[in-house]
Amino acid sequence: MIRTGHIRTFLFMLCFALLVAGMGGMVAYRVEILRLAETLDQSLTLTRRSIETEIDRFRYLPEVAEQDVRISRAVTAPQDAGAVAAANRYLETIAAVSGANQLYLLDQSGIAIAASNWNTPDSFVGIDYSFRPYFRDAMDAGAGRFYGIGVTTGRPGYFLSSRLDLGGGDLAVLVVKIDLTPLQATWRLAAVDTAIADADGIIFLSGQPDWLYRPLFALGAQARDHIAVTRRYEGVNFDTAYALLAAAPSSLADVQPVDLSGRSLLLRRLAMEQEDWQVIQASPVATARLTALATAAILGLTTLAAALLVQTLLQRRRMIRMRLQQSRLLEQQVERRTRELAAEIETRIAAEQELNRAQDALIHSEKMAALGRMSAAIVHEISQPLAAMEATLAAAAIGGTRDAGGTAKRIETTRGHIRRMLRTIKHLKSFSRKDTGTLTPVNMDRVIDNAIELVRHRADDIGARLTCDCPGDAPPVMGGMVRLEQVLVNLLLNALDAVVANAAGQVVVTRRVTPEAVIVTVKDNGVGLDAEAIAKIGEPFFSRKQEGEGLGLGVAISQSIVQDFHGTLHYDAAPGEGTCATVTLPRAEQRNRKTAA
Repeated sequence: MIRTGHIRTFLFMLCFALLVAGMGGMVAYRVEILRLAETLDQSLTLTRRSIETEIDRFRYLPEVAEQDVRISRAVTAPQDAGAVAAANRYLETIAAVSGANQLYLLDQSGIAIAASNWNTPDSFVGIDYSFRPYFRDAMDAGAGRFYGIGVTTGRPGYFLSSRLDLGGGDLAVLVVKIDLTPLQATWRLAAVDTAIADADGIIFLSGQPDWLYRPLFALGAQARDHIAVTRRYEGVNFDTAYALLAAAPSSLADVQPVDLSGRSLLLRRLAMEQEDWQVIQASPVATARLTALATAAILGLTTLAAALLVQTLLQRRRMIRMRLQQSRLLEQQVERRTRELAAEIETRIAAEQELNRAQDALIHSEKMAALGRMSAAIVHEISQPLAAMEATLAAAAIGGTRDAGGTAKRIETTRGHIRRMLRTIKHLKSFSRKDTGTLTPVNMDRVIDNAIELVRHRADDIGARLTCDCPGDAPPVMGGMVRLEQVLVNLLLNALDAVVANAAGQVVVTRRVTPEAVIVTVKDNGVGLDAEAIAKIGEPFFSRKQEGEGLGLGVAISQSIVQDFHGTLHYDAAPGEGTCATVTLPRAEQRNRKTAA
């Protein structure tokens, strides 16, 4: 029975190893297919760009030719043999210099007036090309493009056409024929099969000769009629050309291998929107299958070996049980130590919470200190409207019966003073409340406006000029409205303190936006700071003010707040040249993207 049990266990492990090998092989095959698809996609992008570059270098030819007087004379006087001969020689020269296959000039009825091959047996001169789509498109829209087999030469090419408006109602079309077949020779040397298909799915350029002039999928009646009318592929019989693929993939991004010409290939396609073409590349998947088989074999053998090892360990289980008795004492000691560590952790958590509360209280104290520094200006801001209200109401009482219009005006003036005091009190209440600590999207322009409104009275009191340069709208940042206001108020108060002795004191707030962050600077023209002060400016209780004018915690607290919001606070200063404080905060969408990643 023991031997039978061992056999059953071995068979179970063998089945499990086969299952792991199969799943691992499938995953490895899928990974290799995706890697091959990525390689093909990169190659497709390069191939598409090389094709576009090859075409773009000839797009300038119609514009150049349009400016030449020989072309305009041939159009306006087609019966003048000398003018036509000059145009022929000119087009022949342009074709030779530019490397274009052919250039020819059509009148507004579609008949070739002049051509670069005028002295060859296959001359285009006198041929009617009005049936070609590139002629109709140029006459209707000003430009056209078309790929097809030449009805005169029997050689394929890409046709670029452009309408020439010569004035006086004289119109013509200049056509450039480009030979793209040299690309096929390059593709034949590559490790992947490359081709280009038109809007109807017909492959007209290919490094694989068997694919040339074959449809990707079965052609419908409408596609056949369109090909016949345009004579795009003159001389090709599509009745006998069978489709390369039995069915269309679900999308251009499909990564399932297909059977093509007796080979299993991964086929990828990339659209060329401007030309309405598709660039196609295919690569064999045999390597991916070999990699999957190798991975499956390695995983199967590894799993089987691991299972045998587990079985050996299980057999030693009885020996381990005998030693468990000896380890119970050790477990009890570990349990006791664990309880002690848990108690220590709780103590540390409580200490951290207490520290956070102390820090919040310190931040609030610094905020109240800032309010104290502004108190004189705030009292002035409130007492001045009160005095004006008292005088205005007295005047209203005296003139109430004599001048109703004047009394109403005085009452409205009093209401304006009341609104001014309410606005000041609202900002003070908002600034003095404690922040919740929750990070939310914050409008920095609103923070700047509120901070400036809070310190405006201090600036007026000392006669300093306080300006703001915030073009456009700022994107939101992640933070807390009250704490960010505290940072800006602290920076503004420090700047105003620095310009107290300056008769032309000025503080400028600027805000700019980058793709990653919102940057706010507070710059003054005060006494500035030396290198030693810049090095210590973020240290707690460091201050250059006279004793009793501050706690020396404003900058340290501001730096802590900005760091909590994943930003930076930086100072630049020099003695006698003023100080510039720069706050950089990441944009909310950037911060959310990093958090999601």
